[in-house]
Amino acid sequence: MREAGRCQENVQDNILTASAPSSIHSRMSRDTPITAPAPVHPIQVVSRRTGLSADVIRSWEKRHGVVTPVRTPTGRRLYSDADIDRLRLLEQATVAGYSIRRAAALPPATLAAVARGGTPAASGIAVADVDAAAPASGEALEHLDACLAAIERFDGVTLDLILRRATVALSAAAFLDAVVRPLDARVAARLLDGTLRAPHRHLAHAVLRRVLDHVTATATAPAASPDLVVTTPTGQSQELGALVTAAAAAAEGWRVTYVGPGLPAEETVEAATILGARAVALSLGTAAGDRHIPRELRRLRALLPADVAILVEGAAADAHRTVLGEIGATVLRDTATVRAQLRALM
Repeated sequence: MREAGRCQENVQDNILTASAPSSIHSRMSRDTPITAPAPVHPIQVVSRRTGLSADVIRSWEKRHGVVTPVRTPTGRRLYSDADIDRLRLLEQATVAGYSIRRAAALPPATLAAVARGGTPAASGIAVADVDAAAPASGEALEHLDACLAAIERFDGVTLDLILRRATVALSAAAFLDAVVRPLDARVAARLLDGTLRAPHRHLAHAVLRRVLDHVTATATAPAASPDLVVTTPTGQSQELGALVTAAAAAAEGWRVTYVGPGLPAEETVEAATILGARAVALSLGTAAGDRHIPRELRRLRALLPADVAILVEGAAADAHRTVLGEIGATVLRDTATVRAQLRALM
């Protein structure tokens, strides 16, 4: 009987021993974390997939810690698919009107809702983080028509008065988008059809320059804000686009320094160095075929620190698309893009 009992115990022990490895394996499967795929995407791929320039991606990492890429032994950044997804959401949030500082602080679910077009109330974000609603188009149109009538009469005093009233009645975005830009376009059209002459346009630009300087000076943020240098390259004398960019940047909370038109690359870099600027904005409004522009752009990029972004606006930007891509510049198609990009760099 004792022998039979010992045999039965031995059999049970053998069964338990045989089953132990599978039980241990089962526990290990449950307890061992699943390793995420290794980051494999270089910054050029991330830039292409997100629409963000490499400069902006690096700036967001450094200032806001939005993602943490791994580094190869040679210092090369590598990003995961999750990093790319987050950068896409952040880019969409800045386009929706959120500064990158605020967007980066959002919980993942809220950020996703904002990127899908969620309202501030739905996402729990203060209304002040998003652009105020534009005023009724009729109000802006009244100011626009009155400005055009003053130009037709060659009445600079009245034009100045109407524009200054518009800066008070309208938001900065509406003033730039619905009055300044369309007014310049209408004057250009009237020049083509012969109903206005060149002096009319010179008058309009002189008054607009004065008013936009006032808007920029009034809105420019204090010293604690990021610095932006605004200019046009050598040979580019049309400065209205630069002035509009300066005013838009000031309204977004930047400390703007407009250093005038036609600045050589070396002097632009010197101004940016003195200020410790975070970005340089250039206007390429004329002379699309100017052969000096590519050289100036390359020189600018070579002399500027790598973390200083180059922003470019103007009708001639498309003509220099290749070199702009080469130097990693961001093309600003309109004032809405200006605002979104400046928020992204904050």
